[in-house]
Amino acid sequence: MHRRPLLRPGWLLALLLVAGAVAANLPAIRPVPHVNLARFMGTWYLVGGIPTAFERDAWNAVETYTLLRDGSIRTTLTFNQGRANGPRKHIEAPARVRPGTNNAVWDVRVFGPVKAQYVVAWLRDDYSLMVVARDTRDYAWVFSRSKQVSVDDLEHARQQLRGWGYNVDKWRRVPHTATLTAND
Repeated sequence: MHRRPLLRPGWLLALLLVAGAVAANLPAIRPVPHVNLARFMGTWYLVGGIPTAFERDAWNAVETYTLLRDGSIRTTLTFNQGRANGPRKHIEAPARVRPGTNNAVWDVRVFGPVKAQYVVAWLRDDYSLMVVARDTRDYAWVFSRSKQVSVDDLEHARQQLRGWGYNVDKWRRVPHTATLTAND
C-alpha cells in the first residue's frame, strides 16, 4: 500500500518561503553565546513547543544528537504517533553547525538539499533544558533531559517564544506517558 507524504516537497518549500517573508520584518532570533557540543550531545525529551506537521500528534518524543567524526551531527527523533501506544515513528536528519556561531546555529537537512535553521535560543547553564527556535517563527521546540518538566519551566519557555514574536496559540505540550526501552 502506497502512503502519501504528509506534506509534498513543493508545498513544504512554499510554506517555508511564505514563513520567511512574514518573518522578514522581525529581528533574527539571537542564539546563546556558546554551545559545548560534547555536553549537548545525547538524549533530549521533546516536552513542548510549536510543532511541525510531522510532530503535531507526537507522544513520548525523544531527540538524540550524535556528533560524527566529520563534524556533522546526526539528529534522530522518535515518537509515538497520535497516542501513548501509537505507531512508533523514526526520523533522522543530518545537521551541520554554521561557522562563526559558536555551535549555537545549525542547518538541518530536512529532505534533499532543503535545510532548516535550528537556533539554540535558550539553554540552561546545566544543559538540562533548552529552547530551539527559528527566525521564521514557524516552529519551536522545548527540550529537557528529563521527561518531567515543571509547569513553571514550560511557562518560562512559552513566554520566551512570545517575546521573540511567536504565536503561542499554536503551543503544544508533548505528553510522555509510555515506558520506553533502550532501543526506542
